[in-house]
Amino acid sequence: MAKPRYRTRIELLQGTLDLLILRTLQWGPEHGYGISQAIRTASGERLTVETGSLYPALHRLERQGWIAAQWGESANKQRAKFYRLTALGRRQMARQDSRWAEFVEAVSRVGRPAPEARATPEASA
Repeated sequence: MAKPRYRTRIELLQGTLDLLILRTLQWGPEHGYGISQAIRTASGERLTVETGSLYPALHRLERQGWIAAQWGESANKQRAKFYRLTALGRRQMARQDSRWAEFVEAVSRVGRPAPEARATPEASA
């Protein structure tokens, strides 16, 4: 029984990283290091995406057709793989945005039970 719960946790984390990557690429093509820096900067230095998580996620998103990659040259003249959002990726990002909003609402509700639940005698016991 513990395995399915753990698997759900991993999928949630992957889904969150996927959404962060898709959202970052909505502004234009970027290489892996640039994606991780954009996430770090946009989050106010609160989120750090390690390379061991980022590159497997990029490869997975590429296999799913949500992003496409092309080799190019970075600003510091290094050969780098640049990723861009595909039309399929834009649609997926919209779906994930909706699911993320539902998730945030559900977590918020845990901290603030419905008024009728607070008014019951069991709630104060």
